[in-house]
Amino acid sequence: MRFTVLMGAIAVLGASIALNVILFSQAKKYYLELNETRLDPVGLSTYSTSPSPSQNRPRVVFFGDSRAENWTFPEMSQYEFIDRGISSQTSVQAIQRFQQHVRPLQPRVIIVQVGINDLKTIALFPERKAEIIANCRSNIERIVQESKALGAIVILTTIFPVGDVPLQRQSFWSDEIGQAVQEMNRELAALASDRVMIFDAFSILADSQGKLRSDYRMDELHLNQQGYSRLNQALIEPLEMLKL
Repeated sequence: MRFTVLMGAIAVLGASIALNVILFSQAKKYYLELNETRLDPVGLSTYSTSPSPSQNRPRVVFFGDSRAENWTFPEMSQYEFIDRGISSQTSVQAIQRFQQHVRPLQPRVIIVQVGINDLKTIALFPERKAEIIANCRSNIERIVQESKALGAIVILTTIFPVGDVPLQRQSFWSDEIGQAVQEMNRELAALASDRVMIFDAFSILADSQGKLRSDYRMDELHLNQQGYSRLNQALIEPLEMLKL
């Protein structure tokens, strides 16, 4: 009996140590991100040089946060694809670097995926939920307007769904984040126009519960290669319709 109790206590202690290690690692990651942001608030140094002007193929730029940064390009030889996503960025950071990171590229098409890093702060500031959603919507609308001012066609993707949140993150999470994603996506749909196409990534990636499908997820926020492949299958059609 004593041996069983002892082994149980050791197991609990081991689990506690493992959880503390995970929490420390997560805290260290966020601490590094915070201080890196202080040095370069909008990530201007991330893309310090621009490719030479494209002569033969129209340029398509993926712009936004890590979900844009990790997006593998579809296999379409008629386009030149360039990535200008930056991990952990909010919509306000994205719009503040648009002129430096996107304008010089002279893109014909801009694919926008941004917003989740705004909305996930609702768990920390629940009393500011309406303000966070309104600001996110306003910033994304500014990105769309700046893109149109360049003469580009905008493919505005709805914000990807989120997946099941691991234990170490649950203290900093809220079910209202998923609700805010769907509310924001309804807002984004209203931005459709003759030069703004809405690409409903959420519906492609979500399961019946409105969460990121397990076979498409790398973690609770990010897609694996299969997820991006599925998006590209759907993205090829609107890109081909443009006939640029």
